[in-house]
Amino acid sequence: MGGGHSSHSDSSNSEPDWEAIRERREAEARARAAAEAARQEAERAARAARAEAERLVREAEQARQRFEAEQAEAARRAQAAREEAERQRREREQAEQAARAAREAAEARAREERQRAERLAREAEEERRRQRAAEEAARQAAIAAQQQREREQRAREEENRRLQAEKEAAERAAQRAAEEARKAQAAREEAERQLRDGTRPVVTPTPEEYSAFRAKIQHTGGFFHVAVSGIAGSGKSSLVNAFRGKHNMDLDAAAVGVNETTLVVARYPDPNPSSRFVWYDVPGAGTLKVPDWKYFNDQGLFVFDCIIVVVNNRFTATDVAILSNARRFGIPSFIVRSKADQHIRNLMKDIGYNSDDEGGNKASYFARARDQYVKETIRSIRTNLQEASLPDQPVYLMSNVALQATVAGKTPKKMLDEVKLLTDLAGTAQRCA
Repeated sequence: MGGGHSSHSDSSNSEPDWEAIRERREAEARARAAAEAARQEAERAARAARAEAERLVREAEQARQRFEAEQAEAARRAQAAREEAERQRREREQAEQAARAAREAAEARAREERQRAERLAREAEEERRRQRAAEEAARQAAIAAQQQREREQRAREEENRRLQAEKEAAERAAQRAAEEARKAQAAREEAERQLRDGTRPVVTPTPEEYSAFRAKIQHTGGFFHVAVSGIAGSGKSSLVNAFRGKHNMDLDAAAVGVNETTLVVARYPDPNPSSRFVWYDVPGAGTLKVPDWKYFNDQGLFVFDCIIVVVNNRFTATDVAILSNARRFGIPSFIVRSKADQHIRNLMKDIGYNSDDEGGNKASYFARARDQYVKETIRSIRTNLQEASLPDQPVYLMSNVALQATVAGKTPKKMLDEVKLLTDLAGTAQRCA
């Protein structure tokens, strides 16, 4: 209404734009005329070529319908494509999620399997250790039971031997008591004769001296007490260590050194609990502190069950005195040539062996030197025994290294008389039991 009022107001004030109105009306008329002409032309064309027009109309309609159908199909396909794309996206996401889940599940299963395999491996190893421990415990138990039976058997046998020995000792004591006065008189007469002849006397110990020395060395029934004696520096301490399966540097080994290291009789029980041997490192004879003519009595060698005389480079008057007194007291004695391996090595050099010569036959040189050393040693000892009016007895050639290894249960490559000495000592101990 406002617009109409304005138009009315304008018309009252000015002339209408008749030209524009006319042009608009003409345009509308022309449009209508054109449309009518077109319609009429179309109708004439239709009438003139109805069949063609109808065909064109039909084709146009068909084209339109096809176009619309195609648009609809295109829209449908586009929608289907969008839906397919969305479906594929969802499927891809689901597939990715499934793949991640499968990968994570596979990794989890792999971790679980790996952990399970490691756990099973640990359990298997633990089971093997338990089985080995059980087998070792069973073996140790069997060994311990066997050792216990053997100890009990030995204890019974030793007790029987001890009772028999005490009985025999009592009988011998009664006999000794009856003979003591005669021996003392004979000893005095012998000492007086030796003094007249200028010979160093050998004094028979008194019963008190016997008891004192037995207490000093802790003489114990059922054990075999072995004195390792000889001149100073002959290698007694090292031999004692070898008999016990010890190295010279072990904490409980006998002290060794260049100087005279053994000043009193040192007692060394055998480390093997089943062994009945007790070893004694006796101070060396032939020094200012221990003259050879007093050696046997001053060291109380008359109370030992066995005496080993260690000789080194030569057979001395001290060695003869020890063997003579051992024979007089009825004590088994063994002559041991110590440091045999060192002497053999020196002989190898003397007969031409050169350690720097890689082509040299070391084993051949060793065999030749060993045979020569054995022959020379046996001949020398036999000659000295004959000159001292002593019966012939074997000499044992000894390498401390080989002896220590043998006692420790090993088999050294180069052996001399180590096994024979151990065997003969064991036989002597058995006979004296």
